[in-house]
Amino acid sequence: MIRSTAVAENYERRHSRWYEQLMLGLPFQLLVGLPLVLLIPGLDRWGWGFWHSLYDFRSNTLLAIAASFIVIALTLRRLNRFPGAQMVAYTLPTVSIVFLLAVAVLFFTREPYTRQVLFTGYLCCLAWFYAGNFLGRRYRRMKFGVVPVARAADMQGTLQFDLRRLEAPEMQGVRYDGIVADLHSDDLGPEWQRFLARCTLAHIPVYHVTQIRESITGRVEITHLSENEYGALLPSAFYQGFKRLIDLVGALVLIPLLALPLLVTAWLIRRDSPGPALFVQTRMGYRGRPFRVYKFRTMYCDRKGRGFTEGEDDPRITPIGRVLRKYRIDELPQLFNVLKGEMSFIGPRPESMSLSEWYEKDVPFFSYRHVVRPGISGWAQVEQGYAAEVDGMIEKLQYDFYYIKHFSLWIDVLITFKTLKTILTGHGAR
Repeated sequence: MIRSTAVAENYERRHSRWYEQLMLGLPFQLLVGLPLVLLIPGLDRWGWGFWHSLYDFRSNTLLAIAASFIVIALTLRRLNRFPGAQMVAYTLPTVSIVFLLAVAVLFFTREPYTRQVLFTGYLCCLAWFYAGNFLGRRYRRMKFGVVPVARAADMQGTLQFDLRRLEAPEMQGVRYDGIVADLHSDDLGPEWQRFLARCTLAHIPVYHVTQIRESITGRVEITHLSENEYGALLPSAFYQGFKRLIDLVGALVLIPLLALPLLVTAWLIRRDSPGPALFVQTRMGYRGRPFRVYKFRTMYCDRKGRGFTEGEDDPRITPIGRVLRKYRIDELPQLFNVLKGEMSFIGPRPESMSLSEWYEKDVPFFSYRHVVRPGISGWAQVEQGYAAEVDGMIEKLQYDFYYIKHFSLWIDVLITFKTLKTILTGHGAR
């Protein structure tokens, strides 16, 4: 009994890294970062006496800064959980968008505020969260010990996850954030099972190999129905309703703003090659219902080919079509599909009816991707690009299932950032 207690205490010490939790945890953000971003702008504008005069317009300004800081901290924290989230790249747009929303709220509610203080608070938030990203490079990489048995034996680390192979059922003096093992394997011997039990007693998380692999790849791997818990993949009905409201408002705002660019693009397409400006195709939609999707035409009408694009060098693509595809401009007419409720801004890309029927015969659970509305952009597009062959479609389906499993505002925000990067730079378009 004494030996068991000593082992557990030893494991606890090797796992605990309180200074990392202190520096990167949300309490530290609120107890240290929040007072700093309030103190510096207040002192710069009003001096030390501003704390005693929080009953006037100063309170509105400081409240806006405080609310913005909390929203930014929660958003960046959530985004960082997803694979491939480059927090340095997303800090500036996140801070800027949140402060713009704060200004919009103050403007429409006609609450007085001080622009100088609000702008200084914006700069302080930028400095604070960029500093957090810098420190996070040193401490944020999760360290896992891997039990080299069955499916866990061939796992490789990434920039976010440091995976270290355990040569024996012990910690070997290393502090780990968790242990990874194939918990369903019959080859997991008694020594390794006792080791995993000791880790659990010491409050060291033990993860099944599929959990970590999902976090690394951004895909849900599905082989058999028994491995697929449909309850875990059922999207939130509340967020579906909220998202539909955001889609409707967004479409109503963007269509009038983009009306002139849409008309100019249509004129350029008609001038570039004979044929209509729009490409209309029936595709499989929400809950398996067919609908007509609208896109700007990017191919010649008189050239036949396969049912999907054969890469960037496809000879059917028109000169202006290459530009439209590179910057995703050809997708803009789908704003009308969003307005009609047939699509969302973010979701699995809809496939043509012929491809859908083909995939349903060869790809397990393909039809389940229709449980959410298809989107103009999606997780599979920003992570993988376009896939047409069955093998590529299986991987794409795994990305779609990951999106459905993590269906939330946060993953939609991350996909939006990645899509905007493609639109602005043309990099990553397929």
